[in-house]
Amino acid sequence: MGSRKKIKADKRKEDRKSQYFAVLRNCPTSPRKMRTVADLIRGKEVYAALTILKFNAKHPSTKLETLLTSAIHNYEAKSGQRADAGNLFVTEVFVDGAVTLKRMLPAPQGRAYRMRKRSNHVTLFVGTGAAATTDENSDTAQTAEIETEIETQEEEKQ
Repeated sequence: MGSRKKIKADKRKEDRKSQYFAVLRNCPTSPRKMRTVADLIRGKEVYAALTILKFNAKHPSTKLETLLTSAIHNYEAKSGQRADAGNLFVTEVFVDGAVTLKRMLPAPQGRAYRMRKRSNHVTLFVGTGAAATTDENSDTAQTAEIETEIETQEEEKQ
């Protein structure tokens, strides 16, 4: 691994220690269906999002509901504070595709069609009201910080 990638990976790992999140892996629902439900709760207060998921008729909402409760419990465990109503928000939700199982479906005249059973990975971040607002220039600031770290390491080597 190159020095730039290693520095960035270490920084990402350190940042994850102060973030509150939950991950759902290999959920047997297509990513497209999961994204429609995830869009409903993005940016909402956690208890309002739980209510939305509880009364939503779509199948993926039950999986996201358990994932959101897990993220709330992770917040309480890491920070040592209670998740009071009004101060904790769903900051980020993203759905990625996972393994697709390929199965054969019988078709007319001795043919077979391929059936793709899709699955997904969901990552859900929660944070306080101040952390819910995203900074647009954070990527450029992080890039500049990484470049300065690389320069200092090169100077130490010489």
